[in-house]
Amino acid sequence: MPFALLKDRALISVSGPDAEHFLQNILTTDLEALGNGEAKPGALLTPQGKILFDFLISRAGENAFRIECRADVSDDFIRRLMLYRLRAKVEIAKSEQTLVTVAWGKESIASESDSTAVADRRFGDEGVTRFHAGTAEAGDIAAWQAFRIAHGIAESGSDYALGDAFPHDVLLDEMGGVGFKKGCYVGQEVVSRMQHRGTARRRVLIVQAGLPLPAAGAELTVGGRPVGTLGSTVTLTGLAIARIDRVKAALDAGQPVLADNVPVTLTIPAWAKFSFPQEIAGAEEA
Repeated sequence: MPFALLKDRALISVSGPDAEHFLQNILTTDLEALGNGEAKPGALLTPQGKILFDFLISRAGENAFRIECRADVSDDFIRRLMLYRLRAKVEIAKSEQTLVTVAWGKESIASESDSTAVADRRFGDEGVTRFHAGTAEAGDIAAWQAFRIAHGIAESGSDYALGDAFPHDVLLDEMGGVGFKKGCYVGQEVVSRMQHRGTARRRVLIVQAGLPLPAAGAELTVGGRPVGTLGSTVTLTGLAIARIDRVKAALDAGQPVLADNVPVTLTIPAWAKFSFPQEIAGAEEA
């Protein structure tokens, strides 16, 4: 089975009698819907509703959660969690020895005896499993990136900058990473308005080309007008967060979308439920 060691990830433990209540009130993920043996995406937002930190969260026993996030922002993430802790009875700590391994394909589903294995629910039933105490072998990181890109799963750092994207921009609303629950997490009012009014203007799209794509950060343009920014790429395929209204207008007018000077085709991830006409109509009415 294919696997890869993800050296850029860190693990944060949040435990204690108030752990679930504490996290439920500040994170976008609805923890009441989080089962054992699964990891769901989520975010801690700014008051304006933009993603300050993104992560995967899973249960790690009674009154305990494991948060997997980018290693380079993990200390900042912990400091932010500490600010919200106040008098809550929770302990927040980072694991000093982190081995995050991901395996994919139907045969990657781990045995019930492996307590660190969780199903990555961003990929639905594609058989993606994450292990939080595994092999130190590198595996095939390039194959993992190609798999992630092909399934339209965007991640901060690679595909967007923290503080620059709403949860809807990166499809957290469609992969179980945004809950519309009782109480009010930071930024929930903005996200709820976007959900109920259908005003998401930017969405993750899969980029395909007949020539090698330029490096991440290249602008996608139509007639010289920017429509999005290229994120992760693997030769002829990549991801982009794009203005779907401008992309739809270009398609209707028969205008090519370019990444630098490379013509590209933009498609919705196969599992995504949003569509250009519905989303754009909602945005225009808002």
